[in-house]
Amino acid sequence: MKTDLSHTLFVKAQQLIPGGVNSPVRACKSVGCEPLFVKRAAGSKIHDVDGNEFLDFVCSWGPMILGHNHPAVVAAIEKTLQDGTSFGAPCPLEIELAELVIKALPSVEKVRFVSSGTEATMSAIRLARGYTGRKVVVKFDGCYHGHADSFLVKAGSGVITLGIPGSPGVPEDIVRNTVSIPYNNQEILEKTLRDEKLDIACVIIEPVAGNMGVVAPRPGFLQKLRSLTTELGIVLIFDEVITGLRLALGGAQEYFGVMPDLTCLGKIIGGGLPVGAYGGKKEIMDNIAPDGPVYQAGTLSGNPLAMAAGVATMQQLSKLDFYDDLEKKAATFADKLAEIAEKYLPGQTTLNRVGSMMTTFFTPGPVTDFESAMAADTEKYGAHFRQMLSQGVWLAPSQFEAAFISAAQSQADLDLALDKTEWSFKKLAQEQKSR
Repeated sequence: MKTDLSHTLFVKAQQLIPGGVNSPVRACKSVGCEPLFVKRAAGSKIHDVDGNEFLDFVCSWGPMILGHNHPAVVAAIEKTLQDGTSFGAPCPLEIELAELVIKALPSVEKVRFVSSGTEATMSAIRLARGYTGRKVVVKFDGCYHGHADSFLVKAGSGVITLGIPGSPGVPEDIVRNTVSIPYNNQEILEKTLRDEKLDIACVIIEPVAGNMGVVAPRPGFLQKLRSLTTELGIVLIFDEVITGLRLALGGAQEYFGVMPDLTCLGKIIGGGLPVGAYGGKKEIMDNIAPDGPVYQAGTLSGNPLAMAAGVATMQQLSKLDFYDDLEKKAATFADKLAEIAEKYLPGQTTLNRVGSMMTTFFTPGPVTDFESAMAADTEKYGAHFRQMLSQGVWLAPSQFEAAFISAAQSQADLDLALDKTEWSFKKLAQEQKSR
């Protein structure tokens, strides 16, 4: 595997861009190597600037559920491109995508498009505060909701990957209104939500955590959260930036049968283009300007290219048996992956999977929350990442992220990935014995 041009570009990028990257985890620091610069992608593969081909399990951090450069999505973008790239005004495609989102997600009666998942979550908590007249946001340890100030308390994703403590650069008076509690702990959940002194406006949660690695909700946890928030008049926000359209067309709320008050969505609803959305009950959404007093705006909101790509993507996802086929593919792959891990590293790994997203943690487990996720051996994951990369398999450059299965991955692709995983795990076992 040649990396000459990638190295040259990274050296130059570091002189121009902080860390040489425009999002921290891409720097690959936690896995002990330099980033590869990608030139193009198609189907299940990405290709770097040095001509190397990789089987992709990152899928642009989730949204490429159809695979890269899907013909229907590309055609929709190309057609729309002929009419312009940005209007800063309403366009018909916004209505078409809004109709599809509302039809797909059981809890959404109205939706507002924005330009990113971070913007969606930031706007949703502002709306919840404005609607309730309360201040405090409750989140869960290890859940990541973007980089807005209120969320950088015990956050997941790049924050834990890079070992950044707390929330530097965020004023204490902002952090004071965010409470972070353990994921999957019903006792602390109830005690916190019933504390009248906290003045809680909303609870925001990844219904399946995907930013401390994949961690599923324990049976009954989401149901308990829903019943408590309903009883106490607290707005429940599902951050479905990862799980929306990924676990089912209706997201995690359809998958688990639990309806939030507000839902946040990310780039998957734009076919991977920069887009986000938040939506929910009409009585709450009607508080957004211009109908109500809660202000939120964006020049690129409802961008025609993103809307076109989103419509094309959702049309593909709506096809009969799409999610059943993806589930079967992911389940078979995960079962074989777990068998390989147990053969070569018995009792040393835990594989968590929900639908087509999964994480192999290098820890005996079980992994059910932030604390147990942090017990993972990140050095061993880094070695595994580098070995898989050398064999043409692209994994997330962090132990605390998800691997994604896409519709574009063939059985031959997945068999190849399993063969390379067996080689890597065998090598890790041999190195472990030689120490």
